[in-house]
Amino acid sequence: FILQYLSGFGNEHVSEDPRCPGALPEGQNNPQICPYGLYAEQLSGSAFTCPRSTNKRSWLYRILPSVCHKPFQPLEGGHLTHNWDDVEPDPNQLRWKPFEIPKASQNKMDFVSGLHTLCGAGEPRGRNGIAIHVFVCNTSMLDRCFYNSDGDFLIVPQQGKLLITTEFGKLLVEPNEICVIQQGMRFSVEVFGETRGYVLEVYGAHFELPDLGPIGANGLANPRDFLVPVAWYEDRQVPGGYMVISKYQGKLFAAQQDFSPFNVVAWHGNYTPYKYNLDNFMVINAVAFDHADPSIFTVLTAKSTHPGVALADFVIFPPRWGVANNTFRPPYYHRNCMSEFMGLIRGHYEAKEEGFQPGGASLHSVMTPHGPDADCFEKASKAKLEPERVAEGTMAFMFESSFSMAVTKWGLKTSNRLDKNYYKCWEPLKSHFNP
Repeated sequence: FILQYLSGFGNEHVSEDPRCPGALPEGQNNPQICPYGLYAEQLSGSAFTCPRSTNKRSWLYRILPSVCHKPFQPLEGGHLTHNWDDVEPDPNQLRWKPFEIPKASQNKMDFVSGLHTLCGAGEPRGRNGIAIHVFVCNTSMLDRCFYNSDGDFLIVPQQGKLLITTEFGKLLVEPNEICVIQQGMRFSVEVFGETRGYVLEVYGAHFELPDLGPIGANGLANPRDFLVPVAWYEDRQVPGGYMVISKYQGKLFAAQQDFSPFNVVAWHGNYTPYKYNLDNFMVINAVAFDHADPSIFTVLTAKSTHPGVALADFVIFPPRWGVANNTFRPPYYHRNCMSEFMGLIRGHYEAKEEGFQPGGASLHSVMTPHGPDADCFEKASKAKLEPERVAEGTMAFMFESSFSMAVTKWGLKTSNRLDKNYYKCWEPLKSHFNP
């Protein structure tokens, strides 16, 4: 099987598995009898009555419809949660050391059993909120698939590549790429050793490209660089039982069926999974003095009902040139009405070169002050200002949200990865005041 992709963000795509040419019905969605004796099934990612610009749906032509399964039963959810009242709120600057990946010989863990909720806010039943998870896994999902009834998953692999089989086809997602699996889409994850990454989940909105305003028609993430899988099916019976896992209202449920759910021979529509390579991001930057706001690094946004305010933005800090004159070039000291969760895919982050490591994370909550550590401040204040490459060999990212996020008990205690000494990186800052 050769991995192939269709190109374009939010496009109307059509795809047939080449083994069954003509599998898509001509001129209509739901004929009395579909080609090859397939079943037609619509997957709706928006209300039927949404404006055309935001209407999302795809038609799937499959060997058996999704409805052929035994009843769902509760499944132990492990460290997946949306209980934000598990522990008392903590407004402190938080930083985590790299999250530990268990050894397969001691504890076999696949993508679903390896999901650990770190923080979040809001509520899936009201369709308004977000959650941030870490995944650590060492084994592939075998005769198991997963779908999220609550919202969209934006997956950021940090170590190890993911071969993701979806109802729409296959995606290979490597570190420095991201992938979005939208609400309701079934998928299974194959891994090739110890694997780790981050997941941003949004309830109640889909990710879209940010508006560009005065930037103009081009820049940031360009639509053509987003890749969608091509149709691929397996007609596979699983007499022992294939497990379909649903995340519904924050809990896991499992249903058994006798066949692979990846039995879609052809599909068409604009509601699909997709991936994007962060190297393709066209960076905009300040070329005279001061900083442009970090919103210029937004790859994808999930909008709220308030104009200009996101449920969550996915922001990256890619390699770029720093040329600003008479300017303190690292990020400035800051207090924010938004929550800022940062992760590191590779390299080191310019404002915190020591303690912030790939596979770790930090959270600066609403109105909690943050900024460069003492070493970074002293170095940048004295540096000779000439054009310099910033963040070469590095990729840090941020999940920024308008929600005030609660941290889970796993994040604060059970994971045992919280860096209790984080606050000390600012203690050497001294007064330079000279009246």
